[in-house]
Amino acid sequence: MKLLGQNKTLYLIRFDDACPTMKKENWARIEALMDKYEIKPIVGIIPHNEDATQFFDKENLAFWNKVQAWQNKGWEIAMHGYCHQYISKQGGLNPMWNRSEFAGVPLNLQKDKIRNGVQIFKNHNVNIRIFSAPSHTFDEITLQALMEESDIRIISDTIALRPYKDGMFTFIPQVCGHCTRMPLFGVFTFSYHPSTMKEDEFVELEKFLDRFRHSFVSFGDLSMPEKGKNFIDKLISWCFFTQRKLRGLK
Repeated sequence: MKLLGQNKTLYLIRFDDACPTMKKENWARIEALMDKYEIKPIVGIIPHNEDATQFFDKENLAFWNKVQAWQNKGWEIAMHGYCHQYISKQGGLNPMWNRSEFAGVPLNLQKDKIRNGVQIFKNHNVNIRIFSAPSHTFDEITLQALMEESDIRIISDTIALRPYKDGMFTFIPQVCGHCTRMPLFGVFTFSYHPSTMKEDEFVELEKFLDRFRHSFVSFGDLSMPEKGKNFIDKLISWCFFTQRKLRGLK
């Protein structure tokens, strides 16, 4: 088990928006990179995609076989929302953007989304223990829905230097949309969307993996925290979201 970033800089990588209509060529390239550098990522699966922007290829009828294969080689599968459609303009507890599938949505609807999404994973014999919301936006009601309709108690999102505990949930912060060297000790999750990645992004990602492969860990390598956010993490979070608010979210 790895330490929680104490006196170390550790990297996790997460790939979002996997679904039957994802861009298969790009995802195959990501898988080849992960295998080459022996990195086990977190993969955010949209269990019931209804977002037209995520239709890149013809529906892959063997998609769930691929998800099972990922899980069998140690990749961590996460529930990335339910249908990936934004029905709210709120940012919730993690206001990265003013749009959400969950934040500001009534409890009953959020419970339906969580329950139905979890059932799809069960139907395909895929185990999930992590939730990540589209556009990183969720609220207290989302956590209540997860409590009542699932066994998920881990959230891959929020801003901090290392994982922390808050109530019944463990939060694994996600701080950046691309790999970059971090000057501080901590656990840093980089998030990518393979279906929309361009050639230069693949090139830069591989350069980073080649240089820092030994700093990457899998979710299973992490020991889970017992404490909440410390003062430094709270300050970093406040500064980050204050800056975003001043810049104006969309």
